[in-house]
Amino acid sequence: MGRLQYLIISTISLAWFACGQTQQQDHLSKHEKDSLAMRKQYAQSPVMDGKAAIGAMTVDKGLEVQLVAAEPMVFAPVSTVFDDRGRMWVVEMMGFMPDTSGTGEDLPDGKIVILEDTTGDGVMDKRTVFLDSLVLPRAVCLVENGVLVATPPQLWFIENNNDKPGKKVLVDSMYAAGGNVEHQPNGLLRGLDNWIYNAKSDRRYRKVGDKWLKEATTFRGQWGIAQDDKGRLYYNNNSENLLGDYFPAGLGGKNPHLQNAAGYDQKIVRDNHVYPAHPTPGVNRGYVKGILDDSLRLVEFTAACGPVIYRGNLLPAEYAGNAFVAEPSANLIKRNILRDSGFIVTGEQAYKGKEFLASTDERFRPTGLYNGPDGALYFTDMYRGILQHKTYLTAYLKNEIKMRELTQPLSCGRIYRIVPAGQLPRKTQVQEDELLQLLNHPNGALRDKAQQYIIDHRLTALVPELRQALAGNATPLLQVHALWTLEGLHQLTYADLATILEQGNDAYKVQALAALPSVLDTKSAKAVAARLDTLADNPFFAPYVAYLLPALGKADKAAAGRLEDKLMKTYARDRYTSAALINYAVNREAVLLKQLEAFNPDTTLALNKQLHAVLKNMDNNANAKKMDALAAKYPRGYKIFNTVCQTCHGKNGNGIASMAPPLNESNWVTGDRNKFAAIVLYGLTGPVEVHGKMYKAPEINGDMPGIGVSDEFSDGDIAELLTFLRSAWNNKAGKVTADDIKNVRKQYNGRQKPFTAAELTK
Repeated sequence: MGRLQYLIISTISLAWFACGQTQQQDHLSKHEKDSLAMRKQYAQSPVMDGKAAIGAMTVDKGLEVQLVAAEPMVFAPVSTVFDDRGRMWVVEMMGFMPDTSGTGEDLPDGKIVILEDTTGDGVMDKRTVFLDSLVLPRAVCLVENGVLVATPPQLWFIENNNDKPGKKVLVDSMYAAGGNVEHQPNGLLRGLDNWIYNAKSDRRYRKVGDKWLKEATTFRGQWGIAQDDKGRLYYNNNSENLLGDYFPAGLGGKNPHLQNAAGYDQKIVRDNHVYPAHPTPGVNRGYVKGILDDSLRLVEFTAACGPVIYRGNLLPAEYAGNAFVAEPSANLIKRNILRDSGFIVTGEQAYKGKEFLASTDERFRPTGLYNGPDGALYFTDMYRGILQHKTYLTAYLKNEIKMRELTQPLSCGRIYRIVPAGQLPRKTQVQEDELLQLLNHPNGALRDKAQQYIIDHRLTALVPELRQALAGNATPLLQVHALWTLEGLHQLTYADLATILEQGNDAYKVQALAALPSVLDTKSAKAVAARLDTLADNPFFAPYVAYLLPALGKADKAAAGRLEDKLMKTYARDRYTSAALINYAVNREAVLLKQLEAFNPDTTLALNKQLHAVLKNMDNNANAKKMDALAAKYPRGYKIFNTVCQTCHGKNGNGIASMAPPLNESNWVTGDRNKFAAIVLYGLTGPVEVHGKMYKAPEINGDMPGIGVSDEFSDGDIAELLTFLRSAWNNKAGKVTADDIKNVRKQYNGRQKPFTAAELTK
């Protein structure tokens, strides 16, 4: 069926259902009748209470969903974390999209609340408001005697005085600067390595004494971030099932010129298909061919978020180490099975044609998944009709929202857990006299809590026992947590790691290598360099060794140089070691390329190709002063770029892997202004060639929404955006006026669907 015909039928059907009319359908094809029948069947979206909503869910056989909290105990939960008493600290984002125009989104109605089960029946019955009057809060993290809270654009640390806010310290004034609510940093995950990591961010944080440290790291994900038992990080973006790191979180991200470093931000699960339990026409671009199937069900992820690696001990053993991903647009939770092969992690969906958990309730909006201290798998449900932010909200979805009255209510929210059928989890708290045993507990959430408790309370009296666990016959889990607990207490030494690097198995050695930067100094540099030189002979360890060059270089630059030369000559064909070498060569990329070409002029070497890409990126970034001047000249255009465009295309305009192609040196940007305006107004879908290179999924999202339907931007604003982009970076093209935008709107009056590149090149 033609797409235009489909749109006409969809529009007619919406009008019919809105006014309650019926008409003869004999002239329609069977497929068209089926489509109309399905839309009529799902023209209503009734609000269910928390318990009734469970009845709309199906979950894996042998498991059940239990209600932990619901309104009025909790409202619009988007993130949560457990404290050492088993209480939940919940972020309530009440202000998200009160209507299709986002009216009141900037009101201070967000909260951080503490939920507690005081009776032991598994249901939260006590609510304490810790912080209120927040604008779109998005993340919370418990550290020492306080709470990290992300309230854009700032990141604050607030002392906890008996569940009341105390002294307030600004940690980062630019934590979530730029972007909109869908594209700002979040997560605040306390990693195994004692640093705090984020999604949609290239920064990590750590409290040392009274000071907060902030360091560059690899840019990761969009909403939600998780770790496995080895401390590797996992995340995703709206269109990608699961992304993640092969190597330790703290080793990458040292060279700002290196984009898409091999071994970080990898596609862990490439299959993005979803299998909703009911028709899902209420997705933002449901009118676009391929977004929905013939039964009006979403085909692939469009709102993937909130991943978790299940590290608990309550669900059956086959779920251990699985990755679970929320898809609120399709009202489901995906299960993926992960596998290790050397340092490479791959995964596949657990099922074809069905989901781990799926609901027929359109308002079911899972936003994040969490390991509970009781071993259960928890998830937050924002329970709202409107999921799409106003910036990208299409006229099609506005109609869907209006037809099924999805705007209200705004006062719902639920938290659930998944457990073996018929089982009530036992409430679990961290006891100080059981900390060492908890470091060896089969539930990863408790191991993490024990490690954090020892560090936060500075329990140095446990150091001898922790050190004994490193070298003794302790289990691998206890050894790993003992190592990082010592590191967190600043009691770890190179002597502790030397034995592991000499005698430990490969997995244990990787943990020791990840911890090396914490202990490496001028005294240990010679011994460290010798050990790394030996490990560099093993291809498995070569990337890890290369990623340690920045730390070694601070202590012994000459030793690092010798090791760099050895790795370059041995592993120039290996993409992972090559990326790690460039990670060290900050502002020495041209020198390293010259050395490589003198040794081996082969231009097909992975290191050669990566260095050329980095040098080009450096040339593109060399005009920062020009960008500052353009931002001042076109402030409205720059603001739109900063809040809408850069989240997918990158601040430097060079694109972001898995998201979007470059704007810098793009023929679409600098070419025909009317075609460029059409793309910005209505969007672009499918493969697109930019500067001689073809971009298509999964290398990019494959679907760019337009902003022409947004009430936020006038034609003058959009014209200024286009003018800014046509002058930014290495682009040199003429001005775009508001009249140009008006003319393009007139030319395509009534259009909803995005363009394809083929349409615009006819």
